[in-house]
Amino acid sequence: MLTAKQLVALLPEIESLAREAGAAIMGYYQNGPEIMTKGDGSPVTAADLASDAIIAPGLAALTPEIPVVSEEGVEAGRIPDISGGSFWLVDPLDGTKEFIGGTGEFTVLIGLIQAGVPALGVLYGPVADELYSGAVPGIAWSVAQGNRRAIQARAIRESGLLTVTSSFRWPSSRLEKFLESLHVGERVRRRSAFKYADVARGAVDLYPAFGMSYEWDSAAGHALVSAAGGSVTLVDGSPLAYGKPQFKNPDLLVVGRR
Repeated sequence: MLTAKQLVALLPEIESLAREAGAAIMGYYQNGPEIMTKGDGSPVTAADLASDAIIAPGLAALTPEIPVVSEEGVEAGRIPDISGGSFWLVDPLDGTKEFIGGTGEFTVLIGLIQAGVPALGVLYGPVADELYSGAVPGIAWSVAQGNRRAIQARAIRESGLLTVTSSFRWPSSRLEKFLESLHVGERVRRRSAFKYADVARGAVDLYPAFGMSYEWDSAAGHALVSAAGGSVTLVDGSPLAYGKPQFKNPDLLVVGRR
């Protein structure tokens, strides 16, 4: 298992890998996506596969002892042994529908799990050259246009109105019922994993991540939010486990500092 010092030292390497994958994605984005269909009917593009072909071997070269679980690898039947407790979770192109639709709000996600807990995460949006990274409590960064600054989740107010972010997609009666129980002052809609970054950088108080998601969708953002002082839990407040069967997540709450 990597130490806190090793995790922080590894961050720049993972940031560079995410940027390299993002550059490959942009080549397809600018020239029009080549769209295919996965076994579950969801779309996948040549950009997803090209990004995965950069990240998976890049991580294997950096940390050969740590297995890599990626969305595209699992789809292809490549599921490594993760019983050792440490493994990478990668979504090479989170927000494929946003990529196809040309919204620009898609991301590269790379997260590291250690002893069941997200320990390092990098989230990169190549269109805006917007990168977020975090490892261990207190080491959380926003890097935009070459400028690096520390970020921190904002404190949840005991009273007053919350700013909540949610997705454009997956309308959910569970979500609407949950929001009715809160004092919501403003609701911001965002796409892709940027919602995790919004909590980590203190732009919003809460992101209820309701609906279908997988561990590679949450790992990088979870690590980032934790590093920035926030938390990611199940709706009842219990911890989110990693390495679950089929890597499926239940409904989650992404929250700023309590």
